[in-house]
Amino acid sequence: MKHTYGKTEKLKSKITIEKLFSEGKSVSAYPLRLVYLKTNFEDDVTIKAGVSVSKRHFKLAVHRNRIKRLLREAYRLNKNAHFSTISSQYAFMILYFGKDVPNYNFVEKKVNTLFEKFTKAEANNL
Repeated sequence: MKHTYGKTEKLKSKITIEKLFSEGKSVSAYPLRLVYLKTNFEDDVTIKAGVSVSKRHFKLAVHRNRIKRLLREAYRLNKNAHFSTISSQYAFMILYFGKDVPNYNFVEKKVNTLFEKFTKAEANNL
């Protein structure tokens, strides 16, 4: 896996996103939640991920966009360490539901915790 977050890795399908929220499982590491679903994609990407920030807590778009940029960057830099051995295909949605605008170090630490919880949860399911 490369340290990229290209077009093919982005979760865009409305049908997949609806299925993800209706049938998916989740793990949390406050203030983040990872909703995931084992699925099959047409292309050979193992993980398609998206990020979301609540408009209820962050009225200003600049704050929502800042948090989304931080989440995408933390995902991009840490996905190799956690998902390089994964063989199944997954759809991910990373949700931020805190009340304050975080800094990058905090987000990166929480994303790593979230990915570790996901790895443990999936290891228990197998």
